[in-house]
Amino acid sequence: MNGVHDMGGMQGFGPVRPEANEPLFHAPWERQALAMTVAMGACGQWNIDISRSARESLPPAQYLGSSYYAIWVAGLEKLMLQRGMVNTTELQTGQADTPPLTGVRKLDAAQTARALAQGSASTRAIDVPPRFAIGQRVRARQIHPTSHTRLPRYVRGHTGTIERIHGAHVFPDTRVSRPIPPFVDEAHWLYTVVFDGHDLWGSSASAGLLVSVDAWEPYLKAIEAAP
Repeated sequence: MNGVHDMGGMQGFGPVRPEANEPLFHAPWERQALAMTVAMGACGQWNIDISRSARESLPPAQYLGSSYYAIWVAGLEKLMLQRGMVNTTELQTGQADTPPLTGVRKLDAAQTARALAQGSASTRAIDVPPRFAIGQRVRARQIHPTSHTRLPRYVRGHTGTIERIHGAHVFPDTRVSRPIPPFVDEAHWLYTVVFDGHDLWGSSASAGLLVSVDAWEPYLKAIEAAP
């Protein structure tokens, strides 16, 4: 979706100023927010793309006015409310007042280290060859989906060059189409596409600027050769 989260290349937000020797967490609660979000991913009620979509669809004022991990917490609360795993009173008081939802998986302490080490693979087998080749010129499609997408708005409609083929991976756009399990597990070829900064932003772009974007095959179309 074209939300405020997709702010790459937008003006008015000022320069990005990396913090020197930035710590992993700026406060203890941020560590807890990350741990809760990762642990709740094991409940099986959503996937990583649905989780991202929940954060992206927060009200614009809330999103822009929140810190990184505050957005994570708000997204987790939204998902739990939608699934009936918590109610608004429980969120406000911090006390459970209803029985827990049945049929929800739990991640216990003994499983945690193994689960984090294993992760979950996003690669999939696919029975069609890649449509594009390394070095081929392609155009990012001009799309404006109302749901989740991983194609940045600032490259849509622009031309780039295939630099790498990553294999077939789960396609985020369709994975959010069914919000409850079993989830859609459609896979498409994934490419790294390199765009010239001047093509994206004109003469105001820095000299020699190149932007690399990982883009699934449905995001791209071939550029027909001139006759």
